[in-house]
Amino acid sequence: MKYDTLAPVDSINKTIEALTERGFLPESVTSGSEALSKIKELIPAGVSVMNGSSRTLDEIGFVQYLKDGKHGWNNLHEAILAEKDPAKQMALRKQSVLSDFYLGSAHAIAETGEIVIASNSGSQLPHIAFTSPNIILVVGAQKITPDADTAISRLKEYVFPLEDARMKEAGMGGSFISKTLIINKEQPFMGRKFHVIFVNEILGF
Repeated sequence: MKYDTLAPVDSINKTIEALTERGFLPESVTSGSEALSKIKELIPAGVSVMNGSSRTLDEIGFVQYLKDGKHGWNNLHEAILAEKDPAKQMALRKQSVLSDFYLGSAHAIAETGEIVIASNSGSQLPHIAFTSPNIILVVGAQKITPDADTAISRLKEYVFPLEDARMKEAGMGGSFISKTLIINKEQPFMGRKFHVIFVNEILGF
């Protein structure tokens, strides 16, 4: 199966329907710039915001928007990067799991409604699984797969080799699928808002 081809409209719609039934708040936009505009609409001034390392967020301009500092949010990621003491930086990273909003992406989402996210450190997974009351995932439509098994195959066969090569090129010694999160449902009793914004562009891996 090709993992870098944009899903057709009927596949996107099917995935949105499945995610809605499972308690998520999915929608589709046509471009990265439209996704960025949607993010700005969803996040009010004054709240704390944390984001994971994400090519997708970088490609839509979100990372640069954060750096520009004109958003009115409490940018927790900026504070973490500014702290040079390793112990203090780790403490800030742990505290950031209580951010009001968390933004990231996914490595694959099945038409049947399962979301697959892997991590080497696991630092972003607490936000997504439990701690942040508002989640926004921005996902290129090429990441949609027919089912959960294919979603996991996409992670292992396509995403990991690319991420491993990227990390080695950056002098980081490579990557590893240390922890994998499969999200099947967002339960209403949690009281969270879990947004998934599909973009009809190839974004990220």
